[in-house]
Amino acid sequence: MGSPGDPGTANGAQYGVPGQREQAGARDQGLRFDLFAAKLLRPLVRPGTVSRSALLERLAQDDSRPIVSVVAPPGYGKTSVLSQWAESSGRAFAWVSVDKGDNDPRVLLTYITEALDAVQPIGGRVFDALASPHNSVLGSVLPRLGSAFLSMTTPVVLVLDDVHLLHDSECRAALSVLADHVPAGSRLVLAGRTRPPLRVVRLRTAARILEIGPAELSFTVAEAAALLRNAGLTLTGDEVAELHRRTEGWPAGLYLAALYLREGGSLGTAAVSFGGDDRLVSEYMESEFLARISRQQRVFLTRTAVLERMSGPLCEAVLELPGSAATLAGLVQSNLLLVPLDRRGQWYRYHHLFRDMLLSESDRLEPGLIPVLRRRAAAWCLENNQPEEALEYSIAAGDVDTAARLVQALCFPAYLQGRRATTQQWFTWLDGHGGIEEHPVAAVQAAIIFALTSRPAEAERWADAVDRWQYGDPARPDAPATEAMAAIMRAGLCRRGAGQMRADADEAARRFAADGGVHPSSAVLMKSSAALYQGIARFLCGDLDGGDAYLQDAVSIGAAGDVPETVAVALAERSLLAMARNQWDQAGALADQAGAILRTAGTEVLVAYAAQARTALHRGDVPAARRLLLGAQRWRHMLTYAIPHQAVQARIELARAHLALADPAGARTLMREADEILKHRPGLGILVTDAKMLRAQLARQHGAGAPGASALTAAELRLLPLLSTHLSFPEIGAEFFLSPHTIKSQAYSLYRKLDVSTRSQAVIRARDLGMLEG
Repeated sequence: MGSPGDPGTANGAQYGVPGQREQAGARDQGLRFDLFAAKLLRPLVRPGTVSRSALLERLAQDDSRPIVSVVAPPGYGKTSVLSQWAESSGRAFAWVSVDKGDNDPRVLLTYITEALDAVQPIGGRVFDALASPHNSVLGSVLPRLGSAFLSMTTPVVLVLDDVHLLHDSECRAALSVLADHVPAGSRLVLAGRTRPPLRVVRLRTAARILEIGPAELSFTVAEAAALLRNAGLTLTGDEVAELHRRTEGWPAGLYLAALYLREGGSLGTAAVSFGGDDRLVSEYMESEFLARISRQQRVFLTRTAVLERMSGPLCEAVLELPGSAATLAGLVQSNLLLVPLDRRGQWYRYHHLFRDMLLSESDRLEPGLIPVLRRRAAAWCLENNQPEEALEYSIAAGDVDTAARLVQALCFPAYLQGRRATTQQWFTWLDGHGGIEEHPVAAVQAAIIFALTSRPAEAERWADAVDRWQYGDPARPDAPATEAMAAIMRAGLCRRGAGQMRADADEAARRFAADGGVHPSSAVLMKSSAALYQGIARFLCGDLDGGDAYLQDAVSIGAAGDVPETVAVALAERSLLAMARNQWDQAGALADQAGAILRTAGTEVLVAYAAQARTALHRGDVPAARRLLLGAQRWRHMLTYAIPHQAVQARIELARAHLALADPAGARTLMREADEILKHRPGLGILVTDAKMLRAQLARQHGAGAPGASALTAAELRLLPLLSTHLSFPEIGAEFFLSPHTIKSQAYSLYRKLDVSTRSQAVIRARDLGMLEG
């Protein structure tokens, strides 16, 4: 685990963020975060499991429906049925056990890609898109994955279990898109407690979905008899029928009754009519089952329920009770409540239903102990190189200080992996628990990450928190490393004009040169970022010679420290500076170098697109310029007033390229966006003069005609990828914090510019133009 003070970023290492080069996934294509292999393993069918032959026959025979929905409350045996199907079928199964951590579309789609790739190679383009932190999940990753899935020639059943845990709108939208890309002969199975995020009515009408619910999953009398026999119980036919009637065929209810009877309970009170009611089940669990097992087992069950997954050493550490590992082994042997997570017999979890009940019981009996147990689990995870699990346990325990330190260490590596939703969830939790103001490093990181994820208002809020920490208390102790990071943040956000940006960048450089507590792994990155901002700030202030010198330093330092994004930004800035000097040969060479570095790194920088487009036009390569301008459209909406110098500079240069192509409508759109940013950040030096001159040039243009695709605004470009999903306008509005009316207005404007009249036509047209993948 890195130092809690290590900063990091993704839009180039221009904020001094260390790049995670390790390929923690199994693929050479560049997955950069660890996968839990257990999530990709089909759960084993355990000895004594009741065969669901009638249901399995239905699943096997009704092969004309590519979508299978398995929806029921907990305890109906959804996973067990699907595992039996996989074991009895001769088909290939790809399995993903969904959990809360998958509420990040890049994480979810990585697991799905890995699962499918294990059946048939899915193709490098999908892994390339996943590995680039800047690629839009819905605009790039999902279309490539959908296309690869549809092209699979090996029939496969893709099972996503526990999809009810997905509440992220992009994740749910992704599943609806995948449902439209199931290849012939294959099937997509979505299992969970609630209806999957699909257009179920449309799928029913088209006879494309097989729906399995509680009625189909409930045990028959014969299946109930088999369960009781497998539990070692000898009952008459009437007794079995009575138990079946009381439990209404609910598999979990019958299982609880069997456990109760096996522990010596009487048949007369062996079951109640649960009907899937969690409260009744919890009461029964406490009054009948837990009351009849040994105190040691009861303590073990209720206390280990705090654990997401269990091993012997983890249980020993958390419970601090000798013999806990042996107790776990005994429970495994008794087939009691546990689900194995690997093939080596090391990791287990409780059945979700039973864990919920045990947690409820633990909260009733020992409420004050639960946070203590979770802190112990966090400590064990840290000692065993599982920092993200430690963070989740710290969050669950409400341990703000530990969580903040872990977020500081983990947020930028996670962002570099493209897990934006994950990092935002961490910061949202810290914010809600008072963990930002008291941890200035986390506030700096939050400001940077929200700036890079196109959420300028939140970036402003966290930057204000940093200012309050640094300047609000004259008596606070010095914190050189944090103050250096804050200076880099201020330079990047450039909230107080080019002159102050220059001062902030110079301050950061001085602090880093003094090695004021900056972690060695970050030193090169910090120094290259400081040099980059020193160069950009001088460029904005009109000091071309000074700017170029610092930008050359940024290239040298970044190249030595393997920071390709910083190097690419610095080269692109040097290219624009050479254009200002009318040194076009040098400008072209520098722009080409920036582009080559970005292609190798698999990342994108808008100012590099602008530099390449302008130099391509200067040498007369119009097709190349058009391709570059199209690429810039995909990324333009990501640059907001949160990073104003690049946002305005790139738009001005792109507008000049559009004018050179006799496209004043595209240029005007770009200049309107630049002017809007200048309203927020008016002190951007020479960019203010450049914008004024370009405005005057546009005013002399006549006969622009109707605006076309090149005139799509940043808001419309942001909306475009979501049109290919099944998200409604109100759902898209909720995602963007905008009203449905605003989204609808943006969509209709987009339709006019693409010369279409419907949402589906807009998607087709955008794909034809190369603005959308798919």
